[in-house]
Amino acid sequence: MTDDTQYRFYGELARWWSLISPVEEYAEEMAFVAPLLASASIPVREVLELGSGGGHNAAHLRERFTMTLSDLSPEMLDVSRRLNPDCEHHLGDMRTLRLGRAFDAVFVHDAVSYMTGEDDLRQAIATAYAHCRPGGVAVLLPDETTQTWEPGADHGGVDGPDGRGVRFLAWSWDPDPADTWTVTEYAFLLREADGSVRAVHETHRTGLFAREVWLKLLTEAGFTAELVVEQTTEDRTPRDCFVAHRPA
Repeated sequence: MTDDTQYRFYGELARWWSLISPVEEYAEEMAFVAPLLASASIPVREVLELGSGGGHNAAHLRERFTMTLSDLSPEMLDVSRRLNPDCEHHLGDMRTLRLGRAFDAVFVHDAVSYMTGEDDLRQAIATAYAHCRPGGVAVLLPDETTQTWEPGADHGGVDGPDGRGVRFLAWSWDPDPADTWTVTEYAFLLREADGSVRAVHETHRTGLFAREVWLKLLTEAGFTAELVVEQTTEDRTPRDCFVAHRPA
């Protein structure tokens, strides 16, 4: 995996996160995720999120669960602490994090896409298993699998109440379909409150694995895993979600 702390997106640009990816845009997706987190054979109260970023998932899930959040980027954790001051936060890599305690459920959202090799993905899954109580569940929701990925472009960004604004373009393509990663080119136009505008471009490498690989690695880790296709009203391909139960 490429260490995402080297990306400006998650470092110096973290203060723009709420304008790049507004928290309200996560509501429907987290409404889909919450029942899956609650599907464990034990009551689910405590949830660990690996790769929690700016905390926009937790802002919705904390209404139902006690959330503990972990991310590789100190800047993104700072953003999340302001949004979710009652949540516990930890700095850590999802491949190696060990908090020394277990949770009723573990959630891994799109940050898992930065696992660009099978060994990286295997380590992240091992972290989820290590923090999942017997009878608990892990829910993993990558942006794409081999079966759902398509090259293309996306755009977004909003204006903030403080006069700042963001517009961005994300262009995804696959330089080599034989390997396990793709490329997304990001271009950001960032407007400060004083009206000045600057442009930032950077290239992100993200992993791409088949459904069969996900299920194999989850099973090897000790989970009983299944594929659940996301339910969404958004104009995009529904994501593949992996629900992995740890035997009691």
